[in-house]
Amino acid sequence: MTAIAEQPPQLAARPGGRGAGSIVRAIGAAWRQLPLKAKIGVVILAIFLLVAIIGPYVAPFDPNATTGSQNTPLAPTSKHLLGTDYLGGDVLSQMLVGTRSTVLIGLITGLIATALSVAIGTAAGYLGGWRDEALSLFSNIFLVLPALPLLVVLFGFLPRASNLLVAIVLSALSWPFGARVIRAQTLSLSNRDFVLAAREVGERPARIIFFELLPNEVGLIAAAFVGTVLYAVLTSVALAFIGLGDPTAWSFGTILNNASTNNAVQLGAWWWFVFPGVAVALLGMSLVLINFGLDELSNPRLRVSRKIRRIGGRSWRPTDPTPVVRDYVEESV
Repeated sequence: MTAIAEQPPQLAARPGGRGAGSIVRAIGAAWRQLPLKAKIGVVILAIFLLVAIIGPYVAPFDPNATTGSQNTPLAPTSKHLLGTDYLGGDVLSQMLVGTRSTVLIGLITGLIATALSVAIGTAAGYLGGWRDEALSLFSNIFLVLPALPLLVVLFGFLPRASNLLVAIVLSALSWPFGARVIRAQTLSLSNRDFVLAAREVGERPARIIFFELLPNEVGLIAAAFVGTVLYAVLTSVALAFIGLGDPTAWSFGTILNNASTNNAVQLGAWWWFVFPGVAVALLGMSLVLINFGLDELSNPRLRVSRKIRRIGGRSWRPTDPTPVVRDYVEESV
């Protein structure tokens, strides 16, 4: 009796240690599973997020102040690491402040558009019938709208649109594609055994959607979010570059617009447009790498295609011809 009542000492766990340790291990395991391209994209994106948070506080100058000789852009120096514009404004300070605006528009647009895509896509795919037809028709109407011309016309009447308004408008035009993809995946999952079993035991549709369908669509939802953020970043930069939006709010597009309208190329002020252009390219590349990595992580065929084996002194991929068949053909000939 005494032996049964005693509790082995190794079963006694310290309070709070197990939860924190499991979270750290889960994060570490998820990081190890990411492909190399996704890890590179995450690191670059993390740098931009850090700059967006602390950039306005570490900017060496006021981005609206004139700190050098006016009407003459100054090349990069020890005082102005990225040079100045034609009014003497520090380009580095403008980029540090403008990073927050560009990243914020992308994240807000991604959150709103992804939420709409998930809500409409899963509802249409699971409910079916006339509700599926109505939601699909609603999605198709927004899908065929010419996004960029509509944005140009709309922001032409809103010369000082705030970042929140820009994000809302971009979200309203960028959710239909994700909704169509999620709807197709939901239709496929709705006929799986675990969903049919949940229906048979009388589970409510909301619980089936949140606890059965959505956990199996996490990779697809994450890819849709990253793709929407990329679309929003590039579109917002393009709109600011052509002079639409709020000209008083610093962003990468605003800097490029100032460089274009003040003849930076003719003046030879390459630093004025090269550095913000490279920043836009790096931000877009990070999102593309993350998207490719998520696609590779969720697709077993893409994961297998990365593996290379040495057979007969040569490197073979799973998609290459089978070495045995090839050797047999050569010998028979």
